[in-house]
Amino acid sequence: MSEAAAVVRAFRPNFLVLAPLCAGLGVAVAWQQGGSPALVDTLLVFIGALLAHAAVNLFNEYEDFVSGLDMITRRTPFSGGSGALPEMPSAAKGVLAAAIGTLGLVTAIGLYFLWQRGLPMLVLGVAGIVLVLTYTRWITRRPILCLLAPGLGFGPVMVLGALVALGGRIDTSALLVTLVAQCLVSELLLINQIPDADADQKVGRRHLVITLGRTAASRLVAVLLLGSYVPVLLGVLLGGLPVWSALALLTLPVSLWISRQLPLVLDNPERLNAVLGTNVAVLLSTLALLIAGLSL
Repeated sequence: MSEAAAVVRAFRPNFLVLAPLCAGLGVAVAWQQGGSPALVDTLLVFIGALLAHAAVNLFNEYEDFVSGLDMITRRTPFSGGSGALPEMPSAAKGVLAAAIGTLGLVTAIGLYFLWQRGLPMLVLGVAGIVLVLTYTRWITRRPILCLLAPGLGFGPVMVLGALVALGGRIDTSALLVTLVAQCLVSELLLINQIPDADADQKVGRRHLVITLGRTAASRLVAVLLLGSYVPVLLGVLLGGLPVWSALALLTLPVSLWISRQLPLVLDNPERLNAVLGTNVAVLLSTLALLIAGLSL
């Protein structure tokens, strides 16, 4: 593997689909509000979301390698990083340069929308940059922040950021879909920390899987996962969301299965991986169905 290939792998391209889906919620709400966003602005929103997610991944890859965590983590297809730098240590500087470069591009796109939309973009943009820069080194050592930060980044910052960037307004629909993203992404990071807990603790991290224990954390996973359907249900019933948004409820039976199975497979890596994989599929499907419902 070449250094360039290692840098590309450190982007974790297989996981970058989450960002356009979260940004897509903001775009869908903007359209649902009756706006007609310019094609260039819409493309910049999606590119900015992808680059922001990539920057988080790259900084995380670099920090995990420098801290030594990569050397003791048992990787799964859904956690533990890409493994690119342990295989190609000389690519570390390239990964850091790519992280800084992608964050610079995100900032440039943010400045364009700041010029277009004003102060709200400044607040959301600064919040996003702070989360990118502080997540791995600082936030992962504070359990509650570690739980909330991923959801804040992909929920309020990314969903509302996309909406405001396209000239939309923050209304009930926007807040409801933001809550869905907040719950799902925080749940995703929490469940994916379960296989990494022992290694994370050795390098000083303190997330809720470490402080609560895996069994209690698995119950919190269920609360967040099942709780993500509440804003959709209430929104449809009370008129805050279009009726077609109920499409997102189609994944609820699988989420119930995940919630039941997770505490039972904590000591079985193979079965745990199956639950982790199913959880990713549910998250992506729920967001895609919600976008479809808003668009219809």
